[in-house]
Amino acid sequence: MEETNPWTTLESRKIYENNWISLTEHQVINPSGGRGIYGEVHFRNHAIGILPLDEELNTWLVGQYRFPLKAYSWEIPEGGGPLDQPLLDSAKRELQEETGLIAGSWTELLRMHLSNSVSDEAGVVFIARELTMGPAEPEETEELVLRKLPFEEAYQMALDGRITDSMSIAALLKTKLLLLEGKL
Repeated sequence: MEETNPWTTLESRKIYENNWISLTEHQVINPSGGRGIYGEVHFRNHAIGILPLDEELNTWLVGQYRFPLKAYSWEIPEGGGPLDQPLLDSAKRELQEETGLIAGSWTELLRMHLSNSVSDEAGVVFIARELTMGPAEPEETEELVLRKLPFEEAYQMALDGRITDSMSIAALLKTKLLLLEGKL
């Protein structure tokens, strides 16, 4: 029962599109039998997050002003990865662009859907280890502040609300659990 689709789509039309997203409005019959509309945001990239960890369990956060939130945000290094490219290749590029870090070891930490009530955006987070520092190469749309700090401090930032980004919180909480279980 739970794997069947209770929605009926009567008509769909794309109402907006750019290089990163498209918005489709669907005329539907909802699970209760009523007519309505459903807006769906399609993302043209995977969301990619990287939690860098050095031998002393330090990590790096990226600070930046997030236009949609009208607020400053501290996050793990993140970005978009083209749907037709390997996720790990995108993660390596994003880590180097935003932090200058190059990792010798990569582990996939988690996969998640970021806002599944309105979008199909899927994200993946990697842990990057065996780090060496090089120059950062942020995109023209990014004015970034890079902060190296103990993992424990970043974890506390997720717990007390100083970090609100969903991929960052999920990555920090899962990593803390794996550390406690001796699996990292």
